[in-house]
Amino acid sequence: MAMMRLRREDPRVVGSFRLHRRLGAGGMGVVYLGSDKKGQRVALKVIRPDLAEDQEFRSRFAREVSAARRIRGGCTARLVAADLDADRPWFATQYVPGPSLHDRVADGGPLGAAEVAAVGAALSEGLVAVHEAGVVHRDLKPSNILLSPKGPRIIDFGIAWATGASTLTHVGTAVGSPGFLAPEQVRGAAVTPATDVFSLGATLAYASMGDSPFGHGSSEVMLYRVVHEEAHLQDVPDALAPLVRACLAKDPEERPSTLQLSLRLKEIAAREGQGFTGVRPPAPRGAESERAAGRLADTYPDRAQRRVPGQQGAPCGGGVAVRPSGAPCCPGTRRCARSG
Repeated sequence: MAMMRLRREDPRVVGSFRLHRRLGAGGMGVVYLGSDKKGQRVALKVIRPDLAEDQEFRSRFAREVSAARRIRGGCTARLVAADLDADRPWFATQYVPGPSLHDRVADGGPLGAAEVAAVGAALSEGLVAVHEAGVVHRDLKPSNILLSPKGPRIIDFGIAWATGASTLTHVGTAVGSPGFLAPEQVRGAAVTPATDVFSLGATLAYASMGDSPFGHGSSEVMLYRVVHEEAHLQDVPDALAPLVRACLAKDPEERPSTLQLSLRLKEIAAREGQGFTGVRPPAPRGAESERAAGRLADTYPDRAQRRVPGQQGAPCGGGVAVRPSGAPCCPGTRRCARSG
């Protein structure tokens, strides 16, 4: 991660942390590299002076801190300390060494299928923890993913919001980054975990191609394409393209769950890492009885749910498991197809 010298106007001490370098700046404030008395390094975000008196921005900053406090899991930067009542509110998270996914691809070119799948599997697991905390990130993109020696880390929950909340801060204004926003965000509909799945799909496409699956253009053009046009995935490896396409379904209900993504991407990473590029991994067990009946099960949730012949159950959210009629869906999925 690029570091810059502190500027004259930058503070040298915030709370119990001494600041050393600038890590970056955004719409809400500046992020610094700091350390405590024990030498623990942190990424410390301080709200901009001109926004410190704005209650709307203070509330947004408080949401980011609240989201970070609720999330448990190894794929996010751990919250270390915060002061929301300071003249310039701030919070500090564990410092994550390593480039962003955006910088890694920009500098070194697209990643191979095995590496993309491995990164995607880890991020999917991280999102499971995020969503279990009742939080939707809403701005998952390559620049908000850091590639640390211990694996990828999701950062910047500045516009995170509770599951089911609206995505509009002002009428007609979508929150997030064009090209990685989900269609429901553009329309101003409620966000759900499926919203982050769409963004993850766009992020994996970027990692695979070195470019956005919706091309380039003004914000208006990009938002239109997200809602009305299909993603361009011609340069995504064949092993990943169907799953990425499923993530980018316009209808949130047709996207896979984060749990399903994690399982499938682990399979792909293992297979591609061994060089078996032409072999499809074993299908989830919920599909095997369908295959035995002479019909290839569709293990990607971008297709319609199908009842398994001879059973009362139906595939959970895309073929990961089968439940008897009326039983709860498998963990991590949003719904089950009804039988009968």
